[in-house]
Amino acid sequence: MADVQSCFLIILTLLISTLLIRAFLKSTRSKPHLPPSPFAIPIIGHLHLFAPIPHQAFHKLSLRYGPVFRLLMGSVPCVVVGTPVAAKEFLKTYENSFLDRPYNSATAQMTYGSKDFAFAQYGSYWRFMKKIVMSQLLNGTTIDLLLPVRQDEINRFVKFLSQNSNVGKALDLNAELVKVTNNLISRVLLGKRCSEEEGEAGDIKKLIFEITETMGSFNLSDNIWLFKNFDLQGFGKRVKDIHRRFDALVERIIKEHEDERMQRSGSQGKDLLSILLDITEAESMDIDLTRENIKAFILNIFVAGTDNVAITTEWAIAELINHPNIMKKAKEEIDQAIIKETLRLHPPVPMIPRKSTEDRKAAGFHIPANTTIFINVWALGRDPNTWENPLEFRPERFEEKQVDVRGQNYGLLPFGSGRRMCPGTSLGLQMIHATFGAMIQCFDWKAGTDRNLTSVDMDEGIGLNLPRANPLVCIPVARIDPIPLPNHGKD
Repeated sequence: MADVQSCFLIILTLLISTLLIRAFLKSTRSKPHLPPSPFAIPIIGHLHLFAPIPHQAFHKLSLRYGPVFRLLMGSVPCVVVGTPVAAKEFLKTYENSFLDRPYNSATAQMTYGSKDFAFAQYGSYWRFMKKIVMSQLLNGTTIDLLLPVRQDEINRFVKFLSQNSNVGKALDLNAELVKVTNNLISRVLLGKRCSEEEGEAGDIKKLIFEITETMGSFNLSDNIWLFKNFDLQGFGKRVKDIHRRFDALVERIIKEHEDERMQRSGSQGKDLLSILLDITEAESMDIDLTRENIKAFILNIFVAGTDNVAITTEWAIAELINHPNIMKKAKEEIDQAIIKETLRLHPPVPMIPRKSTEDRKAAGFHIPANTTIFINVWALGRDPNTWENPLEFRPERFEEKQVDVRGQNYGLLPFGSGRRMCPGTSLGLQMIHATFGAMIQCFDWKAGTDRNLTSVDMDEGIGLNLPRANPLVCIPVARIDPIPLPNHGKD
């Protein structure tokens, strides 16, 4: 009996020793070096730190936790990147690990299950679509063919401003610029104007506003696992209704284009929808484009092209009103360094969202797979190690050194970088330069409604495309008579 007890004690001692050794080895084993993180609250994580404006809140957090830090957006792990050096590692050095987009139920619903280009996951379909976009839809030749449309819309806008100038009438500049960009995009894409029109074209403008708003809204079901199967905000129901109306409207427009093509015996039109329909009929394509692919791409162009151009131009005029010395220089010589400086301080998309597809070490930290990455473009433009006096509006800095806005300089990424950079950059810049140039060449701009204000506030609002908190209300004062400008379209 004593021998049995001795054996039992020995076995028990060995078992306990083994468990203790394993526990010790596990505790001493090197853990992944994750980015630092603030204290998280159960269930909501760090959502309380996102307010009121996420990119500004992230910038403040970076001053405490460093250029790369972790957050929990409810249940979703996120990493925020806030310096050009770190951004380069995520967007170039290790780009292959961060090419996906984070999931958003509203975006997935509106894009027919991510059958678009901008929000599709990286893979064979996305590569095919990029090839089509860059070689046929938004290449230099196509953009040049659409030049008369852009000139006509700018001329219409200048005439409208001249009429307001004659009576000294103040206007909401953002609202008017949105009309211009809506018309431009609508004519380029569909061959018809959408602002100041009744019926289908006018409905597009209203729908795009609703779509942009919902895609930029926070959805509890997407970010907190506890509410995954509950539509507590009624968000899902609203998105389905908007999608249903958008689908019905675009379907009618596509059918109209198809009928017109049959009457023209299939000849190719100059708008982008006609080009897309030609592509769907081609037999040599690697991937067949469906009706839903076309509708999702139409959505991409409207969402990306409307607000970004209007908001950037509005910010540029606001900066010039607050800097009359630069306004004076701009009148003497239209200087597009002003646009670069505006894009640095007010990027149209303040944060680039990516998603990691594998575990990867970047910027000195371990980044787990399936982590949402936010590249804080707004903060990159204010990085003191990259820009001298970064909070100062000084366009001359771009005369002193050449800095590209097309994703090569990681302190200035208004259109993204790498493979997922915005393919409409060239078209967008042409629209901004033409609109802004005409506005400065033909008019002085006085703040407010009575010409007595000498400056405007520069507060940022909440939204997907970095809007102003308060609309820019100002009075155009004619410098030259714009009416003789050539008109390439029909009134």
